[in-house]
Amino acid sequence: MSDPVSLETINFETLQMRNGEHVLDLGCGEGRHAISAYLLADVHVVGIDINNDDLQTARQRLGEFEAKPPARASCTFIHASGFALPFADNSFDKVICAEVLEHIPEYQRVLAEIRRVLKPGGIFATSVPRYFPEWVCWRLSRAYHEVEGGHVRIFRSGELHRAVQTLRMRRFHRHWAHALHVPYWWLRCLFWRHGEKHPLVAAYHRLLVWDLMQQPVLTRLLDRCLNPLMGKSVVMYFVNEL
Repeated sequence: MSDPVSLETINFETLQMRNGEHVLDLGCGEGRHAISAYLLADVHVVGIDINNDDLQTARQRLGEFEAKPPARASCTFIHASGFALPFADNSFDKVICAEVLEHIPEYQRVLAEIRRVLKPGGIFATSVPRYFPEWVCWRLSRAYHEVEGGHVRIFRSGELHRAVQTLRMRRFHRHWAHALHVPYWWLRCLFWRHGEKHPLVAAYHRLLVWDLMQQPVLTRLLDRCLNPLMGKSVVMYFVNEL
């Protein structure tokens, strides 16, 4: 399940993008990370997804921004599967895979493909829902994870860490994100039958939108303080050592 409002989960300072690099956003959805990467640096970004509607939305969103000279930067969205990436070995300097792996039964196959297309010394950034907030969601609503395209597992961060480490990629940083989103999803699951029309769910959604648009200091500090305790997502960064 995607977050109710669009914002980045990956920290681009930690990703260390450099001008001229090639960046892959695997499972890009509506393009939040791919477009942000394109706007933040002169890089060549490819976003892939299997959902054509999301890809169309991503292209429309990209069109709202001023284009950069093609020789300096680019951002392209294509339909492709993470099980068979249509790219040569060692094609990308950076790979992003945010809030995707929890949807995929055989996620190790996707990790192997990421390792194949990532250059030696390249950085892989990934995020998945954190165990405890996700566990509560599953207990509050079966429909939350049984809908088409829903979550097929609850990750423990150690499990994902070991799976990536097996491919000889070394984790160098970890953090948590979106603590303020956790109550939204707990309310959403508690009142699942009512959808987003339930007064409490709708009110909290308005709060999140306001927070995204205004970014007040108080909620930014609150989110930062709460993330280590109850951040909705765990985010990890790995360097390809081969």
